[in-house]
Amino acid sequence: MQQPKAVVIGSGVAGLAGAIRLAVMGYSVDVFERNAYAGGKLSYFEKDGFAFDAGPSLFTQPQNVEELFAFAGEPIADYFQYERVPLSCNYFFENGKRVQAWTDAERLADELQTQLGEDSSNVLNYLRKSETLYNNIGSIFLNHSLHKRSTWLQKPVLKALQTVRMPHLLGTLHGFNQSSFRTAEAVQLFDRFATYNGSNPYQTPGMMSLIPHLELNEGTFYPKGGMISITNALVQLADKKGVRIHYSTPVERIIHHEGKVKGVVVDNENVFADVVLSNADVYFTYQQLLNDPIETKKVLKQERSCSGMIFYWGMNREFPELHLHNIFFSNNYAAEFQTLFKQKRLYNDPTVYVNITSKMEEGLAPKGKENWFLLINAPSNIGQNWEQMRINLRQQVIDKLSRILQTDIAAAIATEEYLDPIRIEERTGSYMGSLYGTSSNSKMAAFLRHPNFTKKIEGLYFCSGSVHPGGGIPLCFKSAKIAAELIQQDQLKQVSH
Repeated sequence: MQQPKAVVIGSGVAGLAGAIRLAVMGYSVDVFERNAYAGGKLSYFEKDGFAFDAGPSLFTQPQNVEELFAFAGEPIADYFQYERVPLSCNYFFENGKRVQAWTDAERLADELQTQLGEDSSNVLNYLRKSETLYNNIGSIFLNHSLHKRSTWLQKPVLKALQTVRMPHLLGTLHGFNQSSFRTAEAVQLFDRFATYNGSNPYQTPGMMSLIPHLELNEGTFYPKGGMISITNALVQLADKKGVRIHYSTPVERIIHHEGKVKGVVVDNENVFADVVLSNADVYFTYQQLLNDPIETKKVLKQERSCSGMIFYWGMNREFPELHLHNIFFSNNYAAEFQTLFKQKRLYNDPTVYVNITSKMEEGLAPKGKENWFLLINAPSNIGQNWEQMRINLRQQVIDKLSRILQTDIAAAIATEEYLDPIRIEERTGSYMGSLYGTSSNSKMAAFLRHPNFTKKIEGLYFCSGSVHPGGGIPLCFKSAKIAAELIQQDQLKQVSH
């Protein structure tokens, strides 16, 4: 019997994980990547002796990576090492209060009681609820297709649906947090988890209160060598499994005939395949690769997630009060999200996230110096004047950090680079520069997100942050697994027929 062929479009995390799974399942796999490097948003660069992870900076749920290597029958330690980080994040508030968010529930509860006056029992209750919600609902919704009847007929799903409470569905995350905590700072700290998938805490459903479980209960981790080591490990594993990655080779079109996928067009040549798995943004897949205006329009009905303005600063000194992850909060969170999502502008007192991997290992910055990755939430690109907005934002960020850290931040910047929504779209193919595909700002967002398959074209599947179950590294791994399992199920059906 002839070996089935698969083509994967794009080598982001989901594309690489999907390609590996297909190769293990017996497919001959070709990955076509338009960039000269793999990883999509999970890339890397060096400048003036400083090493920077260009994209995602938080590593949670390493079990997704572990599970992929186990599926491939390869010892993960030969490819990838990581360690647990006991401190998930340092939080700085404009009123001078500071919180160290430990990934130990008791210690975190004590910290919030000591620093904010938040009753420790509120924190412990919240984390317990977050864990229950994730285990009962989240794990089912995130690990299975929501668009197949078979998912809904499973016993665990029926049981899970009984545990959903009205505030999870009808209320917002902010409303849920307000009813859970007494202090404004604790509410703001837990509201922040909406930004994990580029959403607005004042709109996204209370169901998102399951997200803190991932970071504060399960823990945060650091991959040795920085986040780029995830991409490097996947490329190495793909190579070991016989996957062929073609760099600087964009796919021009997906070929399909009479409702069946036939392959792709690359360099004006047909590459035939039994299965095509698109890791490209679903908007561009329909608009450019399928030339399907009707489906393109449908995808646009869902609001895009926020984007980001990223500064990469090589700092000429060390900051002992900072750790791997640090957040400097806006004084008015509601106004910040109103500005981002409604007015599509940057807020003049932004929340600033600072990631410093040189805190974790040497060699990522020159001795006595630090590599700062600063992410500020930004609206998706609708043609704003990003050049001017970036210049203004840079000064606002410098003023804010200088004020809170009581030091001259501008004088400490030795070298810098930036990424704005326009560059994000150019480099990663993410429509409008959105970081997580679509937002979760509506009660039905999870169900409206594009499935990992299409009923219109047999043999075409999707895996990326722009389709189910959503954006972020853990969900991209899950997206690849769901798509691969659907391919396997469909393959078995064809064999039995």
